[in-house]
Amino acid sequence: MEAFERHIKVDNTESSILSLLSENCDLSATEIKNAIAKGALWIGRGKQVQRLRRVKKALKAGEELHFYYNPKVLDQIVPEAKLVADLESYSVWYKPYGMLSQGSKWSDHTTISRWAQTHLTPERPVFIVHRLDRAATGLIIIAHTKAAARALSGMFEQHALEKHYQIIVHGNHSEHDQPEVITQEVDGKSAKSTFNCLEHDRDANLSLIDVKIDSGRKHQIRLHAAGIGLPVVADRLHGDKSQQYADDLNLQLCAVTLDFTCPLTGEARSFKLDETLRPNLKAVAAKLT
Repeated sequence: MEAFERHIKVDNTESSILSLLSENCDLSATEIKNAIAKGALWIGRGKQVQRLRRVKKALKAGEELHFYYNPKVLDQIVPEAKLVADLESYSVWYKPYGMLSQGSKWSDHTTISRWAQTHLTPERPVFIVHRLDRAATGLIIIAHTKAAARALSGMFEQHALEKHYQIIVHGNHSEHDQPEVITQEVDGKSAKSTFNCLEHDRDANLSLIDVKIDSGRKHQIRLHAAGIGLPVVADRLHGDKSQQYADDLNLQLCAVTLDFTCPLTGEARSFKLDETLRPNLKAVAAKLT
């Protein structure tokens, strides 16, 4: 079935959400409920629109249902995220490859925000503080109160924390200056990354690099790595187009540490990703040989 969307004005408040959608879509009740559970339904009045999951919600005249059905999106499955720390007003997670930071109008079931909301006890609201690319992995913070979201978002906007990533690249970074500071602009904006080579595999000619970023431009690390001739392994967007990667080889870019002073409590916070979840030079070399 092709993707479609339906926008249904509520005139009869006696009608149920399920009956209205059934009348306007060639879908079974089970298919509709499954799509709603995954975030495909929105309700609003004028410009005020929000995602809706409660099929039994009483409708009001003048409201409008917005149903976005895309079977390819709804069928997507991603690996499980892992809870690193629960600090009540915010939590820290490991985001796996393929998981989004935020959803779209079509769904939010493959997002770290929805995962956090449904896997914390007790369940809490979720607010995105910063983002990781879909293809990137690693540590991400989710806020659970508006106050925490404001404070933590401000911390990221002011770069008042230290973030380290690890990447595996094609080539020998140990031949470059250590540390190597890269200030190539990204989309016309200033950007700064500091690369330190941790290890080089001579046979596969791959390097494991620690990256500290002082700005957060979109795809900054990937662009900086490619800009010095050492593209990130499995970077199918900015990397070496001549490389043929196996489908199961993920982008080798991972957020591994976060260090900051909590803007809510003033306490020093340090989060480090378990070694088993970080890029593994030997494992990647084996896949490429």
